[in-house]
Amino acid sequence: MITDLSKVRNIGISAHIDSGKTTLTERVLFYTNRIHAIHDVKGKDGVGAKMDSMELERERGITIASAATHCEWKKHHVNIIDTPGHVDFTIEVERSLRVLDGAILVLCSVAGVQSQSFTVDRQMARYHVPRIAFVNKCDRTGANPLRVRDQLREKLGHNPVLLQLPIGLEDKFEGVVDLVRMKALHFTGASGETIEERDIPADLADEAAQAREELLDAVSMYSDELMEAMLEEQVTAELIHSALRKATIARQITPVLMGSAYKNKGVQPLLDAIIGYLPDPTEVTNQALDLEKDEQVLDLESDAGKPLVLLAFKLEDGRYGQLTYLRIYQGTLERDGFIFNARTGKKHKVGRLVRMHADEMEDIQKAIAGDIVAMFGIDCNSGDTFTDGSVHVSMTSMHVPDPVISVAIKPADNAAEIKMSKALRRFSKEDPTFRVAVDPESNETIISGMGELHLEVYLERMKREYNANVATSPPQVAYRETISQQTKFDYTHKKQTGGSGQYGRVAGYIEPYEDGDFDFLDEIKGGVIPRQFIPSVEKGFRSMMPKGQLLGYPVVNVRVCINDGAAHSVDSSDIAFQEAARGAWRSIYHKAKPKILEPIMRVVVEGPTEHSGNVLTTLMQRRGMIIGTQEDGAMARIEAEVPLAEMFAYSNTLRSSTQGKAEFTMEFSRYLEVPSAVAEELMTKHQEQLKAQAGKK
Repeated sequence: MITDLSKVRNIGISAHIDSGKTTLTERVLFYTNRIHAIHDVKGKDGVGAKMDSMELERERGITIASAATHCEWKKHHVNIIDTPGHVDFTIEVERSLRVLDGAILVLCSVAGVQSQSFTVDRQMARYHVPRIAFVNKCDRTGANPLRVRDQLREKLGHNPVLLQLPIGLEDKFEGVVDLVRMKALHFTGASGETIEERDIPADLADEAAQAREELLDAVSMYSDELMEAMLEEQVTAELIHSALRKATIARQITPVLMGSAYKNKGVQPLLDAIIGYLPDPTEVTNQALDLEKDEQVLDLESDAGKPLVLLAFKLEDGRYGQLTYLRIYQGTLERDGFIFNARTGKKHKVGRLVRMHADEMEDIQKAIAGDIVAMFGIDCNSGDTFTDGSVHVSMTSMHVPDPVISVAIKPADNAAEIKMSKALRRFSKEDPTFRVAVDPESNETIISGMGELHLEVYLERMKREYNANVATSPPQVAYRETISQQTKFDYTHKKQTGGSGQYGRVAGYIEPYEDGDFDFLDEIKGGVIPRQFIPSVEKGFRSMMPKGQLLGYPVVNVRVCINDGAAHSVDSSDIAFQEAARGAWRSIYHKAKPKILEPIMRVVVEGPTEHSGNVLTTLMQRRGMIIGTQEDGAMARIEAEVPLAEMFAYSNTLRSSTQGKAEFTMEFSRYLEVPSAVAEELMTKHQEQLKAQAGKK
């Protein structure tokens, strides 16, 4: 069991899709003796990378689900979560970074900072996670780690500090220069397991001396002790390490290391940097909300003797039931002990407690604050907080992005329907960005997710893991509706049904509101609407937001203000004022000039310069707005904003127009108004669908 928290590191390995992250993780496990052979990422050797244990991951050569493992390096215990690089699986990165203390941002030496790098960097910033940058693939044609360092500064706003220089590049990449100790490191042996320290090559001596000066200048800004030692010319490696650690944990600098995981070069110094510069659990501030004191913020301590607090951050349907991944923030979790769910109040007995190594498990008896473990037999949701019952607190929740694409699915037969329901229940519980709903009008089952690949993977898993054959309809885009001008309303709801009736009058205006989805202003004076009915009016207006009158999509960016009205001493009620608000909304929605908004995606296409013209054509044909183009030798990078509705099946178009040499990434950017011609077409289709459904009835 872990006892010394100063020797614990909880880190995530995050990257964009083509950075070689999985290859790097495989080498980390090899050098820390967690695995004893290195295997091909795509599983061509019949084994595949350890952390990509899902069959689909090995077939596609990408990480789909985050995977946890742990290892030992120089008497330190390192918990690792390997996260996906594709933006469609962003929730896996989100929930992992929520519970981690540090991260490695893996970048490609050729491609540099890509669109997913922006997403991952935002996620790291959201949870204040200190990070180290590792520039991989220095052996590839076009490798330029110094350019990647500059991109970290210019594009991501980091303060990158080089700790190494490459010895050669591309096919001449031999090793790295350690700028802290001023030694050349060469990696020899069958798998680069032997590190040879040599003098810095003469042709790199001047460049290394200058780079070290830049390192000292950057780091000394955060250490008076180092600054003083520089003035007295008594700088030691220990002083530099101490200053680097302090500045990295404070997120004031980003140490930059480099290497080639595939060629087994530079991984061991990265492991040293994890131990040296990323925080242990006692150096990170974690907070909870005290539910007994009006949700006051409470600092948690990584102390095994304090009351137990832990967070369930990931769920999986394992071989023995639900497997719940946990981060322990405070106290001690013991097998056969009891824990309480802060959300439901339910008491659970801790059954099997394990440490994870990808899809393998190691049984343990107890775990303490700062550790990441998993347990079976606990029915809960992702994001639930557990305690030992002596405190009533809840951890802050993680950010869950809204889905941007939907598909209607239909089971092939009754047997498939039962299997499909089981699969959908499991997938929606495991992945908060995977949503399932039934359209009340068409009665179709609608699944929603973060992109085509996201839904494609779940449909494939449905067939493989549940043998559920389903048919899909074309994807539905998550449109939104809003209003474009201020409009006044004055509506009276009056209904007499014998005995007491219903009466409520509301007056005011609606207007566009840019700062949120919905805002309600109460400007009633003189009690013309009794105070107890004001919430009823708000509730009535809010109930109209989920379904607009143009296409039936949610209405956003609306402010409602009520400034007049009337009530009846007998006939006014909660229901009457809710109905008055709904009637007012229906009566003025079209007068407020409603419009349709569509999701706009930030698309980045990378490929050979010779195909740039073709790529630009494919994007502009899809109503794309080109943001910028960049050429770097033989490669070009084109950024554009394109409506999601136009991006379906784009991969096939791009492949055929670039001879399969270009690739693209896509992530949600914002909502914009659709052109009038497109809006008319959408509304015509919507009316046809409504008529068809009415005909069936």
